[in-house]
Amino acid sequence: MQRVRWARLSWSQKAELWQRWRRGESLSEIARALDRVRSGVVAVVATHGGRAPAPRRRSKRALTTTEREEISRGVAQGASMRALGRQLGRAPSTISRELRRSGGRRHYRAALADRQAWVRSRRPKACRLSTHPRLRALVAAKLAAKWSPQQIAGWLRDTFPSDPALQVSHETIYLSLYVQSRGVLKRALLTHLRRGRRFRHSRHATTRGHLGIVDPVSIRARPPEADDRAVPGHWEGDLLAGARNSHVATLVERHSRYLMLVRVTGKDTTSVVRALTRRVRRLPHGLMASLTWDRGTELAAHRAFTIATNVQVYFCDPQSPWQRGSNENTNGLLRQYFPDGTDLSRYSQAQLDAVAKQLNTRPRKTLGYKTPAIKLAQIVASTG
Repeated sequence: MQRVRWARLSWSQKAELWQRWRRGESLSEIARALDRVRSGVVAVVATHGGRAPAPRRRSKRALTTTEREEISRGVAQGASMRALGRQLGRAPSTISRELRRSGGRRHYRAALADRQAWVRSRRPKACRLSTHPRLRALVAAKLAAKWSPQQIAGWLRDTFPSDPALQVSHETIYLSLYVQSRGVLKRALLTHLRRGRRFRHSRHATTRGHLGIVDPVSIRARPPEADDRAVPGHWEGDLLAGARNSHVATLVERHSRYLMLVRVTGKDTTSVVRALTRRVRRLPHGLMASLTWDRGTELAAHRAFTIATNVQVYFCDPQSPWQRGSNENTNGLLRQYFPDGTDLSRYSQAQLDAVAKQLNTRPRKTLGYKTPAIKLAQIVASTG
C-alpha cells in the first residue's frame, strides 16, 4: 500500500485544494486526491477559517524576477548602480535598496531576493472588530447569548442605522472567530454557534435523508396556502435526537417561525402522538391547521393525532428534508443548546420552554429582524 506524504503543499496544490473545497468535497477526499495526509489538508483549511484566501498579485511597480536576475549578473560583472539603473529603466536608489535588503553586492542572489520580496509584500489588513472596541464588545455579548453572526449583523444595522462604526458583516464575524490569528474574538465563543465547527464549510456539502413511513399523506396534497407562508397556522415538526435514545419533539410555525419544544418519553409513535396531542390542544383555536413531518415512523399513528386535534398531517417526500426547511433550520439552532451527545431526557418541560423562549425572542433575518414571538402575537391579535 502506497503511503501518503507529509510534504508541504505547492501553490498549485493549494489552488486545487480550495477548488475541491468549494465544490463540497470532504477533507478526506481532498487529501486522497492530493496524495497528502488528512491532517495537512485540515491545517490549511483551518488556517483560513474555511474560506479560500484572495489571490495575491505583484505590484506593477515592484522589481520582477527577470530584473533581479539582471541585477545579479550586473553585480557579478562589477557594474555600478547607475549603470544598472539605466539598463533596467530604474532609479539608482531602487537598485541600492534592493541590494541592501538582500545581502549586498557580495551575497546577492536573484532567486532568494525574489522570495524574500514576496514575503515582505504581505500587507495584512487590520480586522474591523480589532479597530472598533465598542463594536467588538457588542458582537461578543450577542455571541455569548447564542445569537448567530447573521442575526447580529442585521440587529446592528437595525439598531444603529446612522452609525457606520457599529456596522459589520456576518462574514467578518465568522472570520474573526475561525481565524484565531486575528486575535479579536475568543475561540470559546465558537461553542455558542449552532454548530461547533472549526471553519466554514461549503454550501455544496451533501446532506442525508431520513427513514420512511407507511401510508403517508404526501406533502403534495397540502393546500396551496400552506406553501407560500402568507397564511399562518401551518406547522412543521420533527424529533431532535440526543444521547441514550432520548428525543425532544420540535414544532415550528411556518409564517412566524415560532418554536414549541415538547418533551417525549420515547420515540415510539404512541408516546410521540400522545405528547403532541396534549401540547396542540393547549393552543388557541385555529392556530394549527396542518403539520408537516419528516418520514420518521414516530408519527405512524398520524390518523389518531388528526382525529384528536383536527390537524391534518402531511409527510415530506423520501430524502427531502428541505421540504420542511424552517424546522431543519431551527433544529440546527437548537444544537447550540443541546449539542450532539446531550441526554435530552434530563430536561423538564419547563426547561424546554425556557430554551424555546430564548429562540422565540431572537431576531430573524427572514422576519426583517423581528422576533417569532412578536410575529405570533400579531397573528393571535388579528384572529381575536
